Amino acid sequence: MNMKQAKECIKDTVRLYLKKDAFGDYRIPVVRQRPVFLIGAPGIGKTAIMEQIAQELSIALVSYSMTHHTRQSALGLPFIDHREFGEREYEVSEYTMSEIISSIYEVMRASGLREGILFLDEINCVSETLAPSMLQFLQYKVFGRHAVPEGWVIVTAGNPPEYNKSVREFDVVTLDRLKIMEVEADYGIWKEYASEKGLHNAVVSYLDLKKEDFYHVETTVRGKSYITARGWEDLSQILQLYEEEGLLVDETLVGQYLRNDRIVKEFTAYYDLYNKYKKDYKTEEILSGKVSEEALKKAKGAAFDERLSLLGMLLDKLQGEIRETMRLADCLKEMRIPLRALSGCAEKEKLLQMLQMQERAREKLLRSLQAAGALSDVEQYKNRYILRFLEAAEKEIRIRDLSDKDAAYEYIREKFGKEAASLKERTQKTGERLHYLFAFVERAFEGGNEMLILVTELTVHEDSARFIASFGCPDYQRHNEELMLSERQSRFMEEIEKLEL
Repeated sequence: MNMKQAKECIKDTVRLYLKKDAFGDYRIPVVRQRPVFLIGAPGIGKTAIMEQIAQELSIALVSYSMTHHTRQSALGLPFIDHREFGEREYEVSEYTMSEIISSIYEVMRASGLREGILFLDEINCVSETLAPSMLQFLQYKVFGRHAVPEGWVIVTAGNPPEYNKSVREFDVVTLDRLKIMEVEADYGIWKEYASEKGLHNAVVSYLDLKKEDFYHVETTVRGKSYITARGWEDLSQILQLYEEEGLLVDETLVGQYLRNDRIVKEFTAYYDLYNKYKKDYKTEEILSGKVSEEALKKAKGAAFDERLSLLGMLLDKLQGEIRETMRLADCLKEMRIPLRALSGCAEKEKLLQMLQMQERAREKLLRSLQAAGALSDVEQYKNRYILRFLEAAEKEIRIRDLSDKDAAYEYIREKFGKEAASLKERTQKTGERLHYLFAFVERAFEGGNEMLILVTELTVHEDSARFIASFGCPDYQRHNEELMLSERQSRFMEEIEKLEL
């Protein structure tokens, strides 16, 4: 299965393991809640999907790599305890709480969440001294003398033996206590993730042309040669920072993230060509409706891979703007909640007290989600934006003379109105740039597949799909309908051909 399928399967498993009956007992007893064992090649995003699942289910996440754990750190240290049995006294061996178990209690205390996922990576690379205890843990959820708290589901992960010399193969007795999911690298699924994360378009455009280079592991005379999804994502982030600082990107930099000589050379050459296209076509002019005849002529005569790179650059730039627009829209939508709570405060001091309460509540929510490991980038941005708005409003109200009744609240309303006006202006500008993009593709590529790619990308990209649904786009609607009609006609002709009339 691919990572998207694995994510949904694990998400359903966790949700069902946490389901209770009318008496508050788990429908599946803890002893029958098989830990999930996610097995797949390194760097394909196993850890990333666990974070997403915790965020989407609003539960906590504790992650541990088992490679560094010894028997003592995982099971606890022994100590002598004094006991009395009837009239006799004994010295007995006890164990301190496992580092892993205690970290769960720490997260529960800091976040206030009672349910979560304990994610143990590299589970099949445990030390020799710890291996015998794993069978007990996988069946009974116990490390040493201390059990995993109720409400915590165990998910484990590991690499196949061909990727890691430290792997010890589980026997049938151990495997029979696991819910096993084998995952493979899938570029199509990773591209959706890359689009949501806003990864560098040069990386995505290159892989669109050379999908076979997405994941590559082999042994050469010079040692291991490997390309992973993690490598592409890390390279993407450093490329963005290098461009911001005006630093030179060369094979030496690329080779630090991609460990394959051929792919390093080919991607670096493509990256240089990508930047040449950006300079030659002047993408900002295209999106501003000021495309030159020279750029149009060049685009019309370009090869398909050059057209694809150009379209990717334009889409990447526009979708970045759309992403920011929709983030602002989400922030303003949620900001109405604290504003409603403030609406009944006519007096300045009472309003200031309510503002402080709202701020403390936001800060507490942020700390709770961070402690739980369940804070997504989107939620973090939204809560910090609202918190900054409230703090700025409180500061202004304190230093201004707003003693008249309702004056303080009116100031907040005006401040919110300015943010809403800024959003309206931004959506209008983004809508115009989207129109100019369609106009360019119509003129430059006419009846080519580029229009199909444009419509498809706008459809599958979550933020652009939400933008079009919220604010409309006549060009998208028109071309989408045309493409759907064309597809229906093609299917109709295929059915006629089958009849052999």
